[in-house]
Amino acid sequence: MPMYNEELSAARNIMETDAYFSGRGIGYEIIVMDDGSKDLTYDSAAKAGKEHIKVFKLPVNEGKGEALRTAFNKSSGDLVMFLDGDLDIHPRQFEALFEVMKKDGADVVIGSKRHPLSVLNYPRNRKILSSGYFFIVKLLFGLPLKDTQTGIKLFRREVLEKTFHKVLIKRYAFDLELLILAHHSGYKISEAPVVVDYKGKYGHITMKLIFKMLWDTLAVFYRLYILKYYDKIS
Repeated sequence: MPMYNEELSAARNIMETDAYFSGRGIGYEIIVMDDGSKDLTYDSAAKAGKEHIKVFKLPVNEGKGEALRTAFNKSSGDLVMFLDGDLDIHPRQFEALFEVMKKDGADVVIGSKRHPLSVLNYPRNRKILSSGYFFIVKLLFGLPLKDTQTGIKLFRREVLEKTFHKVLIKRYAFDLELLILAHHSGYKISEAPVVVDYKGKYGHITMKLIFKMLWDTLAVFYRLYILKYYDKIS
């Protein structure tokens, strides 16, 4: 669970996630990574810490990708789920992803806002940006997915062990690069419907943010098809 400036809700969201998994009858751990927050997110999250709930903090804000990579290196489970710490997507949706993983024999299952069964309480401008970005990704990569950015994903551990160290992007197109690597490595990726309950935290979409997203995306294209960078490292 990556978190950034979630002081008011950090402990509550961790405990809500813990309460959900404690009722599933499975072994689990929760790794919380404060991505260099400027508020008291870490102190709030630490209050919810238990033996199976581990809370860490990056010294400076590095981006969600770096927060997830660092958290993964501190985890031990055979299945690894990424879940955004704001809980716009509730952890109970793990069940839908897990069922798709079993049914499809998938190595990765991602929540998809563009799945026909998804339910979205989501700003119109975000929907427009998501649709535009999907078109660009499809054009550049032909990736057989309709979404890459939704904040819940389920991986078999082997996939992350084989790909995570090759990911260079820390921020805007991190999810895309990781999924491109998984697909390029021959792993099967499936999509599952999600319920997104927007809580009003998203910032204004600026031209600067859009430019950075596109720049990161083109960098992945350059490394994949021009440099063949991902094929050169093991």
